[in-house]
Amino acid sequence: MAAEAQTQRMALSFNLNGKPTALEVEPHVDLLRLLRETLGLTGAKRSCDLQVCGACTVLVDGRPVSSCTLLAFEVRGRDVVTIEGLRGEGLSGEGAHPLMRSFIDHAGFQCGYCTPGMILAAASLLDEEPSPTEARVREYLDGNICRCTGYKKIVESVLGAAGGEG
Repeated sequence: MAAEAQTQRMALSFNLNGKPTALEVEPHVDLLRLLRETLGLTGAKRSCDLQVCGACTVLVDGRPVSSCTLLAFEVRGRDVVTIEGLRGEGLSGEGAHPLMRSFIDHAGFQCGYCTPGMILAAASLLDEEPSPTEARVREYLDGNICRCTGYKKIVESVLGAAGGEG
């Protein structure tokens, strides 16, 4: 008996970039695929599939997570912020987030592939610790790999956004 298994879809509701979002997803779909392929938010990148590079970083309830290793249904009822949703004065604010401006001002990127993940991780750090030391910035961004910059300009960008040296 040849039975074609039909994948059952699950209802999923969560807040995405400050807006209620509801859709149906297959149980095996990871958050990164949902964001990029279903919702068209391409700021998070697929790079390693091993939760080691940080290119797919998004914020879930304010904390940085690797969206490539998180199943989409795991964000049910939670708040998800992508680089597309990061704004000046919180999610309702106008204009670029201070970290975005600081990355531009301090040339904190080269190819830009890792930049969205770096900025989101740094935003979580600055929410937790508004005036971090250079050592703390380096420690916090340890899970985000940049293959181009050597991190000096990235760290300066984060410190600059925090109002410190940079």
